[in-house]
Amino acid sequence: MAQMNMLHAINEALSIEMEKNQSMIVFGEDVGHFGGVFRATSGLQEKFGKERCFNTPLTEQGIAGFANGYAAAGLTAVAEIQFADYIFPAFDQIVNESAKFRYRSGNQFDVGGLTFRTPYGGGIAGGHYHSQSPEAYFTQTPGLKVVVPRNPEQAKGLLLAAMRDPNPVVFFEPKRLYRASVGEVPEGDYEIELGKAEVVKQGTDITVLAWGAQMEIVENACKKAEKEGISCEIIDLRSLAPWDVDTVAASVKKTGRLLINHEAPLTGGFAGEIAATIQQECFLYLESPISRVCGLDTPYPLIHEKEYMPDEHKTYEAIKASVGF
Repeated sequence: MAQMNMLHAINEALSIEMEKNQSMIVFGEDVGHFGGVFRATSGLQEKFGKERCFNTPLTEQGIAGFANGYAAAGLTAVAEIQFADYIFPAFDQIVNESAKFRYRSGNQFDVGGLTFRTPYGGGIAGGHYHSQSPEAYFTQTPGLKVVVPRNPEQAKGLLLAAMRDPNPVVFFEPKRLYRASVGEVPEGDYEIELGKAEVVKQGTDITVLAWGAQMEIVENACKKAEKEGISCEIIDLRSLAPWDVDTVAASVKKTGRLLINHEAPLTGGFAGEIAATIQQECFLYLESPISRVCGLDTPYPLIHEKEYMPDEHKTYEAIKASVGF
């Protein structure tokens, strides 16, 4: 085990796979010698050369189009979109080409060696063009996998699994944790299975579900609730597409309650899909309505970032309301 932050863990995962897979390339805006805006790719160009880690023009649609073409040849492409807010110019290429390539070719061709990495979320005073959480847009696209890690250990194992998965993966990285999250990470190569949630803490009174940077938020809220005698079961969803219905449903059948927390706006957020599925699976077990603690239905604000965030205080109050229903 080694102590590292999330950036170091991501960089190490990229380096491990580039060593093992000679066809793998890493590219995006400023990812070469500069190492990207957040330095996630630092040192890769020096180690593997300019042909395998290089800068692209500032065109997300072009990045995604090139990634599709490279991966369609059976090679491994890891494309960085500098901020998740910038992924929208590439949206057509990702949802209409990457996601459908295998299907429309009758499984004769695919872009399974394709991973899009992109930093998402707020907490860095980035305002409305550098703080969005657009994961839900991609979860309704068959053919894509969507993954969000919560800490360095998870980031390394999930990214290695994503790069080796036979399907295109959109890998959202919580940028406010890049340097803030430090922890023990296994040395060397390991994978964490995609599509599987993790029960981080056992409990009996309420299931609290989140992913990415919001995991720290819900853990803090649950600590406050525990002081009042409320036993919280905490689940990190990790993969949003596909998502682990069985693990979440089993937990809710035990606790009788569910709270879902995510940073994206409430309307159309992935919490709605989870709530609809769990009420269908667990209707007779529910002791209170499923609760959603999410971002506001506004553009991400700059000066009102604190008010926008679904923080531990909002989550704590929602836990109490659910248990006291």
